[in-house]
Amino acid sequence: MRYADGPEVAGEIQIDASPATVWALVTDIGLSARFSPELQRVAWLDGADAPVVGARFEGHNRNEHNGDWRTVSEVVELEPERSYAWAVIDAAERFGPFDPQRPMATWRFDLTPADGGTRLRHSGRIGPGRSGLLVAIERAPEREEAIMEYRTGTLRQGIEATLEGVRKLAEGE
Repeated sequence: MRYADGPEVAGEIQIDASPATVWALVTDIGLSARFSPELQRVAWLDGADAPVVGARFEGHNRNEHNGDWRTVSEVVELEPERSYAWAVIDAAERFGPFDPQRPMATWRFDLTPADGGTRLRHSGRIGPGRSGLLVAIERAPEREEAIMEYRTGTLRQGIEATLEGVRKLAEGE
């Protein structure tokens, strides 16, 4: 697995709740911080208070290898009760000039009515823009595969925790 390939990490879960119920949960930007082992907190930026295309929010993250860092994300897709996506951008230009067409990552939720409930898919695509992950690979190119395997594994854990958390909330557990 190579960074340049823009690998995607995804998970799906069946939820015994309507798409409207699931939608209300996944469009709450604070939701992932409740379940993710990495994302600690989030806040809307620039006066935004709800997801609309173009709205931005910040995320504060922490993990054992990178310590603490801040991200800025921009909502790039919003189709009520169907899809919600945001791009993680290098607004501080830590890794080079800002290019909104080349996010550090893109995350999304996709909802599909299924079996009297909702099939929820949560996914993240790494790259194509520069990020701390790419910097780590450039420092140790011979370890790219191991670095990518580790990173996609940690992202997968966060996705699975978030999906299970959404399911429990939506089903009233």
